[in-house]
Amino acid sequence: MYNIIPLVIICVSLLIILIIVVRRFPALANLDVENIPAEKEARFKEKIVESRLQRFLAKWRIRFSRILSFFGSGAAKGFKWVLARLSDMKKSYVAEKLPVTPEEKVEKVKVLLVDSERLDDKEDFEDKESALIKIIELEPRNVEAFRSLGSLYFANKKNEEAKQAWAHALKLLGDSDFDRQSDIYYSLALLYKESGDDEGALETIKMAVKISPNNPRYLDALVEISIMNKDKVSAIEGLEKLAEVNPKNGKLDDFKAQIEGLPKNGEKS
Repeated sequence: MYNIIPLVIICVSLLIILIIVVRRFPALANLDVENIPAEKEARFKEKIVESRLQRFLAKWRIRFSRILSFFGSGAAKGFKWVLARLSDMKKSYVAEKLPVTPEEKVEKVKVLLVDSERLDDKEDFEDKESALIKIIELEPRNVEAFRSLGSLYFANKKNEEAKQAWAHALKLLGDSDFDRQSDIYYSLALLYKESGDDEGALETIKMAVKISPNNPRYLDALVEISIMNKDKVSAIEGLEKLAEVNPKNGKLDDFKAQIEGLPKNGEKS
């Protein structure tokens, strides 16, 4: 019984210390969300922190079990190892906090963007997420970082995080860069479609087509999603436009047949 008490104290202490350290990681702790005024979007940072913390603890679970095996004569040795690890983390944290000049910041962002583009969305998920968050730390209004972060999350089935990242990228764009706006709306439409939110998918793909009315990819998605929603009017309008801008599209006849089988808007199927 007396041997269990110090073991529990050591384990609890290690967990508390590691959680505190992880929450102080600069790429997360300094993630600027001042430009995300809505409470819903402010939770975006919290979700990233929570998600990364869970992955961090999962990765260390095996190492914790090793520490447990040190109990007895090896307990002190195991605890010293953890303290050394925490000291390394602290040094890394201090290094990341060193101020940089505007020129250095721009150069660092460029390097991080190039590095993130080389990483695979699934195989290098954590490394790519970390690189993109560091970019956001350096440039909180970097649209491309939020856009890429959304794509990363979507590729890994983290739809809520993807939606928040893309929604914030749209807010940062405002009334500029229509090509990127329409592409983000298209991505959101695919996300809603995959999530089973057909109405959300239709609303967002319509926004993409409104901004870029001659993009065959968006028009193709508009027709398909309109058919899913049994919105015959939107489907017909989308098909007519798609046939105009991409007459060789192999789906035209199939789309036409599906639309003919739809009830008129307002009628029950």
